Amino acid sequence: MNTPETLEIACSRAWPPVVEEYLGEWRLRWADGFTGRANSVLAVGDPGRPAAEALRAVCDFAHDRGIPPMAQVVRDSPNEHAIAAAGWLPATSHGAGHEVVVLTVDNRHFHVKAAASGVDNRHFHVKVADEPTPGWWELVLGADGDTAAARAVLTGGKVGYGVVEDGEVTTAVVRGALVDGWLHVGRLAVRPAHRRRGLASALMAALGTWGVEQGADRAVLQVAEGNTGALALYAGLGYAPHHRYRYWVPAPGSCEDSTS
Repeated sequence: MNTPETLEIACSRAWPPVVEEYLGEWRLRWADGFTGRANSVLAVGDPGRPAAEALRAVCDFAHDRGIPPMAQVVRDSPNEHAIAAAGWLPATSHGAGHEVVVLTVDNRHFHVKAAASGVDNRHFHVKVADEPTPGWWELVLGADGDTAAARAVLTGGKVGYGVVEDGEVTTAVVRGALVDGWLHVGRLAVRPAHRRRGLASALMAALGTWGVEQGADRAVLQVAEGNTGALALYAGLGYAPHHRYRYWVPAPGSCEDSTS
């Protein structure tokens, strides 16, 4: 069954944190601040205790590791209602967007649709490699985001690293991770000077082919609700909304470290 909860667990496995601990069925995650998904509790399933008590444990885990406490939870789920009732608030200041749309597609359909997009790729080289290239790292992380934790998250599991190269310049990149028959797509980026040339579609087609070759029969990705350009691109490739999740944070002054 592809319920929102089971799909969120698969996505979490495709984006593995550096540290993961279980709180009942909830997953406490740390990756030194690299992305909300790898530095929050995935509040899916039963934490094995009342929500307020579970959230105090979330606060302790975060404080012990020097990150802000935050919960990722399926929108309108019982867990989200319980987190709201415990006094937590939507993380509206989260830089990447606190509400995220999860999109899915049959990967074979996606591959055919992307490959038939009519992109002329004679002037650039598209490939999906087993190891990230220096240009892939540079475009994905830049100078400030290149940390050991970020590299650990991005290289965990079975991963394909898509790149578009124009001579010696890497102009576009993407990441695809395989989990339970899913191709999890993330980190699609195109250099500003090379946009509107069909590079994103060409790269997604190559990644779809790689995913099919690796046994994936469906694909999933996560996009901030406000990222209208990305949502339009993926809709054109056949993706459709599956569910949404939101990030929640404690109310100011409500999440003191009980272990200190």
